[in-house]
Amino acid sequence: MWPNVSSLGPCFRPTNITMEERRLIASPWFAASFCLVGLASNLLALRVLAGARQGSSHSRSSFLTFLCGLVLTDFMGLLITGAIVVSQHAILNWHAVDPSCRLCRFMGVVMVFFGLCPLLLGAAMASERYLGITRPFSRPAAASQRRAWTTVGLVWATALALGLLPLLGVGRYTVQYPGSWCFLTLGPEPGDVAFGLLFALLGSFSVGLSFLLNTISVATLCHVYHGQEAAQQRPRDCEVEMMAQLTGIMVVASVCWMPLLVFIAQTVLRSPPAMNSSGQLSRATEKQLLIYLRVATWNQILDPWVYILFRRAVIRRLYPGLGAQSRSLSLQPRLTRRPTMA
Repeated sequence: MWPNVSSLGPCFRPTNITMEERRLIASPWFAASFCLVGLASNLLALRVLAGARQGSSHSRSSFLTFLCGLVLTDFMGLLITGAIVVSQHAILNWHAVDPSCRLCRFMGVVMVFFGLCPLLLGAAMASERYLGITRPFSRPAAASQRRAWTTVGLVWATALALGLLPLLGVGRYTVQYPGSWCFLTLGPEPGDVAFGLLFALLGSFSVGLSFLLNTISVATLCHVYHGQEAAQQRPRDCEVEMMAQLTGIMVVASVCWMPLLVFIAQTVLRSPPAMNSSGQLSRATEKQLLIYLRVATWNQILDPWVYILFRRAVIRRLYPGLGAQSRSLSLQPRLTRRPTMA
């Protein structure tokens, strides 16, 4: 607890913001509109996913399971965090609602959980497609969907375990500028530094792994498509579609999350520390954190639209000539029978 806020709970830091400034920054109408757009987008994606799962192949069914887990995670993240933020924007007094800091700790866990899950799921999807493209015979097809749900569950468990670390003494969750949300503390304490670096490095590693595996998968598809045996091993429409969607998800995650992850790592490692002994950050640092967090939130809105817009039906409507180039041929090589002499 910081010395000049000893009468408040452990999640409150000193801030140099007036109530009038808080009203200008924290608009409940903007936050509510933002959340409603995101919730509607994810609901639409879930509806489209429900129709796409019927009659899909084993490899596509596994990929759609990961997508379903991703969209469900984004939907629940917007629903829970949006409800808290909108209410706090309307009240503008976190201490009056949560003097014991229980709500702040809950929101901190939720922010870390729903922040890491899309990045970890993106890496899991990239790994699944990498194995499906480069080693199509290495996995039993019958267990693909069950294995995908198991992987999604492991991702959720990993993100939740990391989010619970501050409740066990590693790091702290505190109310952040302008007083309407809680997140990890960018302080110089060893626990804060360790937790901030763990969050930033795990997220960055997930993005980097996705980039590496997706690059190899796309290169493999291009090699098969343009190789000497392209007529026999040309990728199917669904394989190209899945890689297009996965690449889009990776790009969105990178653009939305990498600025925040880099900023967290830079801030906790800064010398002299960005946070003073009283627990106060500079106004510029507080504003940067808020801006990067808002950019990261767009990931939950854009993810469903990547799937909705990068479907074969949409691409064929925009580019009719592409549909005739690769219909029913597979990545798996065909066995051709050579003519024999009678």
